[in-house]
Amino acid sequence: MSFSSVLPYFCRGKVVHGFGRGSKELGIPTANLAKEVVDHIPKDIPTGIYHGWASVDGGEVHKMVMSLGWNPFYKDKTKSMEPHLLHHFKEDFYGSTLSVCIVGYIRPEMSFNSVDELIAAIHSDMEVAKRELDKPENRMYRDDNFFHEKTPSSL
Repeated sequence: MSFSSVLPYFCRGKVVHGFGRGSKELGIPTANLAKEVVDHIPKDIPTGIYHGWASVDGGEVHKMVMSLGWNPFYKDKTKSMEPHLLHHFKEDFYGSTLSVCIVGYIRPEMSFNSVDELIAAIHSDMEVAKRELDKPENRMYRDDNFFHEKTPSSL
């Protein structure tokens, strides 16, 4: 799919508690963004799995893979934006400001026959994200001024 008119897409918001599945059930923690951020995603950006860059509270910029949508496996009724930063953090960062740059599309969201199939797909998505983000045309966004802007603490 080509979303050249809307990607890269930059957004920023507070990290909120999600459904509690990422870390506990899947072993893949996500930094869920507040509903206000999800509600402002352009309609031109379809639901699915994306790759890009993210920074917590203006710190180091990390590769990320992100689910945007309704998580069909879990039949969610609320659209969510769930980045998984490809970095190990010692502590959670609920309430922090997460800056995200969505660079590219990996695949549509889909359901799976089991949690194990879902976990395998997420791991595959992470590998795709790593490869794609190493490409110069995607790597350049890591250094974008967006990640170094001063942001209000009220976001």
